[in-house]
Amino acid sequence: MLRERGGTVKERGTRRPDSGGRSTVYGTRGAVSCEHPQAALVGIRTLDEGGNAADACVAMAAAMAVLAPMTTGMGGDAFLLFYESETGYVRGANGSGRSPRNATIEKLRARGIKEMPERGGLSVTTPGAVRLWEDAASALGNLPLARLLEPARELAEEGYPVSEVVARYWKLGEVLLHKNEAATRALLPKGQAPEAGKLFHQPDLARTLAAVAENGARVLYDGEISQSIARSVREAGGYLDEEDLRAHKTLWVKPIQTDYRGVRVYEIPPPGQGIAALEILNILEGFDVGALGASSAERIHLEAEAKKIAFRDLYEKVGDPEFGDIPAEQMLSKEYAAGLRERISRDRAARPSPEPVRGSDTTYLCAVDAEGNGCSFINSLFMGFGSGIVASGTGVCLQNRGHSFRLVESHPNALLPGRRPMHTIIPGLATNSATGALWATFGVMGGPMQPQGHAQVISNLVDFGMSPQEAVDHPRHFHKTDTLLLEGRVPEPEVERLRSMGHRVEVGENYVVPAGGAQLIRVLENDVRACGSDPRKDGCALAQ
Repeated sequence: MLRERGGTVKERGTRRPDSGGRSTVYGTRGAVSCEHPQAALVGIRTLDEGGNAADACVAMAAAMAVLAPMTTGMGGDAFLLFYESETGYVRGANGSGRSPRNATIEKLRARGIKEMPERGGLSVTTPGAVRLWEDAASALGNLPLARLLEPARELAEEGYPVSEVVARYWKLGEVLLHKNEAATRALLPKGQAPEAGKLFHQPDLARTLAAVAENGARVLYDGEISQSIARSVREAGGYLDEEDLRAHKTLWVKPIQTDYRGVRVYEIPPPGQGIAALEILNILEGFDVGALGASSAERIHLEAEAKKIAFRDLYEKVGDPEFGDIPAEQMLSKEYAAGLRERISRDRAARPSPEPVRGSDTTYLCAVDAEGNGCSFINSLFMGFGSGIVASGTGVCLQNRGHSFRLVESHPNALLPGRRPMHTIIPGLATNSATGALWATFGVMGGPMQPQGHAQVISNLVDFGMSPQEAVDHPRHFHKTDTLLLEGRVPEPEVERLRSMGHRVEVGENYVVPAGGAQLIRVLENDVRACGSDPRKDGCALAQ
């Protein structure tokens, strides 16, 4: 033992490897990382039973729809990236839904509406998650959809104890849920949110999961369930109808990518905001970030300034590519990034451009299987409990993704019939630039924090050589509009240095929720899976 000045005792080697109270989880075969331990257990059991990475992610996503009904569900959207070990090919799937075919700016203006409503029927777009669950299982997985949905159905029918972080989110949604009779009935037992540790049952949702397991995703898009969804939206003043639901399909897409110091990072293309994460990395690549302190003002400053520039492009140029050209090739070029980089002062903060408020309630999860396939998966209702509408008799809470649209005709993200909104949820995946081998599956939940979080976690791994758990545990910062939010673990001298640079700094608690929740699996050079799960959430990583 070493006795330090003041009489305190410090034991050599007694501190945990990572300050968040968790260690990196290692395995040699399959691995999963998820924000709820029961869902993570569902994922690892799916691998045990012969499922691959895609199967594990679908099963976990369905379980999370039950375990965290304010963040995700059958009434939301989903995206995935899948690495095929046999070929080294990376596939992407866009499981987002379109705006109703009868929704127009003119109709909303005639009703005196000047901005897209945050909640209610007008905020509902077609839910795409369940169709993606089925398509992913069919095109990528080994197991039938019915097997993948069974653990979720059991949780909904038999009940489960509510976890701590989920209970806090649930409490915040009480007022919203009381505005909708079906939501109150389904999600507020005895009129209030369940407390942590209380058992919660969702019999209506269990029946819906059973129907999809038996008859496929089509029952959500064409039948009694779709009729209830459309009717509930209409009763709440929205335009979504049964034809919108029948017409929905998953889009299989070619991922966008960039190389960052030997690591090739993949994102879903627009209308997702993954392009901003890649633009941030391209800008940062021109700075020797690794020579700076990991929590230094200089590093945080550069990342915040790169974010400002990338988000200006995001909000001015990105929308549904089916309705207009998106200059993605230019935005992702290294030459373009070099020009943007010149705008950054090393010691002075630039003025941020205005940004619309975006949602933050999402679930992200990932898996790598014994064969080396990797899946990165994200599922969301957008804001807590989405629109606040539960389709009567189904237990399905509907997303409010339509709130993202602008009521400005010339904007690339303007409301138009059948248009997909600019999307916040983004899965991440990385390979070795030289060999093409799977390097990581990763994601960071949290609205506009997601591109910032992707860049910060990749930088933690690449520039600072952090272990996976250290990389997700490390203090993150969140720039939003004109405020730079720092976690309390950032040293005070660095906080003051940022203020002297002109940043408007707000210091939050340690492991503050707006800094996002990260999940990560690294595949090391010896094929060992090294996993990290964010202490800001309830979950964990598990490995075989």
